[in-house]
Amino acid sequence: MSEQWVTARIKQKGDSRCIPWKTLKDLILEHPDTRKKVDIFALSIYGLIVFPKTLGHVDEAVTDLFDRLDKRVTPVPAILAETFRSLNVCRRAGEGRFIGCAQLLLAWFHIHFWKEDNVSYRVFSKSYSPLKEEDIEWRVPWLLPDEVLYRCGDFDWVHLLGIWGAVGYAPLLVLRQYRSRQFVPATHGLAKCEFSYKDDGYKRKARDMANAWNQTRRMKRLAVGPMTTLEYNEWWVKRINDNIPRPSLENSQSIEEHLREECRIREENRANRGREGEFETGCRCSEARGYKLRKGKNKAEEELDSLKTDYKKLRLSIRTAGLGKTSKQWREEIREERNRSDWWEKKFREVQARSEALKKSLSESQKEKGELKDRVVELEGSLRQHRS
Repeated sequence: MSEQWVTARIKQKGDSRCIPWKTLKDLILEHPDTRKKVDIFALSIYGLIVFPKTLGHVDEAVTDLFDRLDKRVTPVPAILAETFRSLNVCRRAGEGRFIGCAQLLLAWFHIHFWKEDNVSYRVFSKSYSPLKEEDIEWRVPWLLPDEVLYRCGDFDWVHLLGIWGAVGYAPLLVLRQYRSRQFVPATHGLAKCEFSYKDDGYKRKARDMANAWNQTRRMKRLAVGPMTTLEYNEWWVKRINDNIPRPSLENSQSIEEHLREECRIREENRANRGREGEFETGCRCSEARGYKLRKGKNKAEEELDSLKTDYKKLRLSIRTAGLGKTSKQWREEIREERNRSDWWEKKFREVQARSEALKKSLSESQKEKGELKDRVVELEGSLRQHRS
């Protein structure tokens, strides 16, 4: 597509300049170059699905982003920026239309929120609000980097430049995704970083954001103790949907100081973690053995009930079957049935002995599990005394 071709077919839709999908569709069907057809189709997907601002049209800003993809420019920051900007608009207004890729957003929920039984949560499309924190686990199983990017330049967050505007994002608010200890980060001024490219002075702001990426900071993962701090739990209960106000100078604590404090806690707990891990492993093994024993006991009881039923049927058949036979036939059949009865009696006794052995083994396993639990409680008490 040449610039003249785009200019001739572009239309004004509200505050946006767009290309109709019908025009792109006709071009895909008529263009002689197969590679160009694929490129135009990919552009249509970006404009209609990933950045669906105007229904049935591809925004002009999408074509600018698509042209930069050949220069190895990743579209991920732009997708995240426009997703967060649209969600913020809907949140502040309490309603509105989400301008973004709903399919990617739903896939994000499916892979980031997991039930305790490791089955991905699939109720978002029906009713996500009732979802409670104890019902899910924040994690991405394949995304566990040793370091987390948390700061750009002099800002306590990172900047995301989209195709219609920019927004600030604080990765420290979602540390649980990395299985790290969640605390309350400083985000004062985060809301002011969001702006549209139609606002006054947007070029200077965008330039400052781009330059901030020249100086980034990262932190090590802090997977120690509870997944959240007490301060975070208190803030979560009292907070409103707005950025956190800056703390007073008397109680202020920089992110670096907070990270150093978390590292100190990690070092103190490292010495005790190995012993606790051994006892936790012992408890899990004991529970697994108990489960296998209970399963074996249930199976033995089922086999025993089946043997009893078959035995009753056998006795009944002996009494009722075979009328009109000769004495020799009767003696032969009685001998066969007696041998069969002796075999069932022997099988019955074997199953009964097996059931008794399983009961005894299950009792011993439960006793061992109780002893391990008492030992874990004793170790937790010693750990609390050590920390105090």
